[in-house]
Formats: sequence, C-alpha cells, structure tokens
Amino acid sequence: MAYSSGVADCLFCGIVSGSVPGFVVADEPAGFAFLDTRPVFKGHTLVVPREHAVVLADLPADQLAPYFGLVQRLSVAVEEGLGAGGTFVAMNNKVSQSVAHLHVHVVPRTKGDGLRGFFWPRTRYASDDEAREYAGKISAALS
Repeated sequence: MAYSSGVADCLFCGIVSGSVPGFVVADEPAGFAFLDTRPVFKGHTLVVPREHAVVLADLPADQLAPYFGLVQRLSVAVEEGLGAGGTFVAMNNKVSQSVAHLHVHVVPRTKGDGLRGFFWPRTRYASDDEAREYAGKISAALS
C-alpha cells in the first residue's frame, strides 16, 4: 500500500513507509499495525494512522471510525491468534507517549500474567523469527 505523507524524523512514519523495518501485522487504508519491539507481552501490537498525527485530537474526524474499527478488529485478532484470555487496549496522548505519532497499544492478556495497573514491564523477542511468528499469527486471525 502506498504511503502518502509523513514526518521525515518520525520512527512510526518510517515503519509505515517501509524505510524502517518493522514486523507488520496489518497494512490497510484505515491504519498500519506492527509489533512493539519492546512488548509488555509477546504479541503486543501498535496500531497507527497512516497519516502522521501526534495525538488523538489531530486525527481527522472522518478517519476515527475506520481507525478504531481496525483497533477493534486487532483486539479480537490478538486474542484469537495468540490464544490470549483478553487484551489491554491503551493510548497515551503526549504524557508517556514515547513516539510522537498517534498509536494504540493492543496487548494480549492472560489471567495471572502479572500486569498491575499501568506498570508495564518490558521484554524482548528471542529472535526476528519469533517476532515474525507472532506477527503472522495476529495477521492470520485478522483476516
């Protein structure tokens, strides 16, 4: 899918355009989803609008329904594709926003997984192959 605009120094714009590598889960007109490289739990997916927007208020009104429709579908795909008990869906606006490009976190959850409140311990994938496997499982469940 063609990428229409972005900010040259934005990491997420680079991932959407393909100039920065990422483990792609979904590439649709409504948005773009890829694995977080420092996931709370493996399968932690970030969903971004294709056009650069810093915070939710910057997203044009006509893009809200398609974008959040993709977020909704990914919350189901993460659960089904990974056999998770549920998902944690979150968005930061400015405060705690590590990349200044609007993004929603879709995190797989299981009972007793240790996640408490908003303390997010981070982990890493064992390899790029493992990350591709997780991205593939979620992508397959999305279709």
